[in-house]
Amino acid sequence: MAQVEYKELLDAGVHFGHLTRKWDPRMAPYIFMEKNGIHVIDLNKTLSSLEQAQAFVKGIVRSGKKIMFVATKKQAQEIVSEEARRLKMPYVTDRWLGGMLTNYATIKKSLKKMSNIERMLSDEATAKNIAKRERLMMERERIKLERLLGGVVEMSRLPSALFIVDVKREHLAVAEATRLGIPIIALCDTNSNPETIDYPIPANDDAYKSISLLTLAIGKAMEEGIMERKQDKEEQAQAEAEAAKRAVDEKRAADDAKAEARAAAKAEKAAAKEEAAAPVVEAVKETVAEVVETVEEVVAPVVEAVEETVAPVVEAVKEAVAEVTETKEDEKA
Repeated sequence: MAQVEYKELLDAGVHFGHLTRKWDPRMAPYIFMEKNGIHVIDLNKTLSSLEQAQAFVKGIVRSGKKIMFVATKKQAQEIVSEEARRLKMPYVTDRWLGGMLTNYATIKKSLKKMSNIERMLSDEATAKNIAKRERLMMERERIKLERLLGGVVEMSRLPSALFIVDVKREHLAVAEATRLGIPIIALCDTNSNPETIDYPIPANDDAYKSISLLTLAIGKAMEEGIMERKQDKEEQAQAEAEAAKRAVDEKRAADDAKAEARAAAKAEKAAAKEEAAAPVVEAVKETVAEVVETVEEVVAPVVEAVEETVAPVVEAVKEAVAEVTETKEDEKA
């Protein structure tokens, strides 16, 4: 976390408080001494309070929540609005509208009205059909709403905390946040009441350098929270991707194991069938062999009888052929 040096606080005039006659006795624990009718703020208390506020702010932003910047005094408007826009946080730097938090439904209606006016004026076809006087009135209304609510256009819900410069000037914001239980981080000068603030930072809330230094310190803590949130998201996405890959691998391994089990079961089933069929096959072979042997025994006498019957006929035919042959030879001679 970005640390603010003691010398930086001194150079920025953070230690200068108000005139002693304007002090709030409840700021006594944060006052170091009185000099030339002016209270001097204890910068050790400022540093410790700033560190606590930075840690709280970092945790809020890291969880994805919004913190609203509130600073309507002139010397704080520029630096606070720039830092809020850089961090994409809601901010109020012109005037705190009563009910900005407690009557947020009405504020949302005003924001919707502003967006409708902007849409109508940006559409050339619609703008041409509007009278010049009416168009000028709409433009003035848009500018007014932009000035008052331009910093909270992107705020879709109530902020999780408020960062306030000069709690005495922004007493309405403090009252509304207290009523809703929204934590407050604020710069408290010697004329302020720190008891209404959750994280008071005792400091000069009138000097531009003091406001700029402490606002930037809070902004750096928010930036670190945003970066850590981004890193957490990346790690979470990576973990989810690894878990998904692991699940796919496990499923694939389970499918392979099932396939192997099915193949083994099929092989066992085939072996069992072969084993069960072996006696039947042997019995069939033996039966066939017996049948063949029986047939051979039955056929052998028949074949012998046929051969004995056919043999004289064959001899007679041979003799007849021999006689015919001799007769033909004698005729030729």
